[in-house]
Amino acid sequence: MNRSLLISALLATLSLAACDKPTVVNVPAPAPAPAAPVPGPAGPQGATGTQGETGSQGATGSQGETGYQGTEGAQGETGKSGNGTTVIVAPAENTAPTN
Repeated sequence: MNRSLLISALLATLSLAACDKPTVVNVPAPAPAPAAPVPGPAGPQGATGTQGETGSQGATGSQGETGYQGTEGAQGETGKSGNGTTVIVAPAENTAPTN
């Protein structure tokens, strides 16, 4: 009987401990941010400002020097006159095989 009473007490303690649920605490939501202010109507236009001063003009750069003319080459000799025969050289045909 002592064992059954001890086992019953132990089972009751474990079953009650297993059912112990913590209490849920609802945290209130933060307060909403204040609304942004709405701008009112536009006021009258202000007076026109004074015009600024004109900027200074930059200086003109100096002109570069003119280059020297190169020397003239020697003239070649006049070629021999031909005998009146015209020779036409045809380009060689492509003999490489095509794929």
